[in-house]
Amino acid sequence: MKKIIAIVVLVAISLNGFSQEEKESQGSVIQTYTPSILLKKGQWDIKWFNNLYTETKDLFGNQEGTQKRDIPRNTFFTSSVDVFTGVSNSNSFNVGLLFEVRSNAIGGRNALDVFSFDGETGTARSGLTSFAPAIKFNPIKSIGNFTVQTAFHIPLVDNETENGVFLDQDGFIFQNRFFYDYSFAGGDWQLFTELNTEYNFGEQASFAYNSLRLTPGVFLSYFPSSKFTVLGLVQHLQLISFGGNDQGANDFNQNATILGGGAKYQLTDELNVEFLYSNFFRGKATGLGQTFNIGLRALF
Repeated sequence: MKKIIAIVVLVAISLNGFSQEEKESQGSVIQTYTPSILLKKGQWDIKWFNNLYTETKDLFGNQEGTQKRDIPRNTFFTSSVDVFTGVSNSNSFNVGLLFEVRSNAIGGRNALDVFSFDGETGTARSGLTSFAPAIKFNPIKSIGNFTVQTAFHIPLVDNETENGVFLDQDGFIFQNRFFYDYSFAGGDWQLFTELNTEYNFGEQASFAYNSLRLTPGVFLSYFPSSKFTVLGLVQHLQLISFGGNDQGANDFNQNATILGGGAKYQLTDELNVEFLYSNFFRGKATGLGQTFNIGLRALF
């Protein structure tokens, strides 16, 4: 009997040690489940991300869109909820739904006035502005950490601008996001790359009608521990117009380059939080503002 008990104890210790080693090798959610990784069947991924962009300078000072000028403060707040779940036995296909709520305050109002949601005529607007069914898949089976997210954004606003206040585009957007990440030997460093493409169409009165927005980005993360990471980022935004607006050729083009950084922390096995800051330091026909971001993500 003593031999049997000893064997059971040894097996239990071995299994527990294997389980811990396996869990540690998998890493935390912020290490393992980057946007490049698909969910397993039955898993859920819910992300609530909040972006506040505020500016007191822009580059609309001349027709070329290259002359910097001072302007009254404009602030644009976007709160998005992305919900995805795994649906395939091979872990190669996810489906999801995206929502966006916006609140904008212009004309020199305080940046935090976007949280008043007061809709003051001529200086503020807010509301649920769009939703999008989405899918996420792995197009190249031999490259498991390369995925594509496709979404079709449906506008819920009647007018882009009312009483001089812009809220959101009132046209449809066909979006494709390409994700890839690479973890360096040792696991302390991770490189994540993204190319976001958005084709805008649907409403000819829209400033972005019949145009393509390209946003490549590179994110480099360092992990002092599996539950905490700091990161730096660089992004470029390019809006290319193809014209064809019935009200006159739409020839609005713009670009911007963005630098920033932030941190992520794994609060529990299911929940993590992230903070990001970025600065629009150059561009053409664009604002020269800053963004302050906070997000919560639950994966279970």
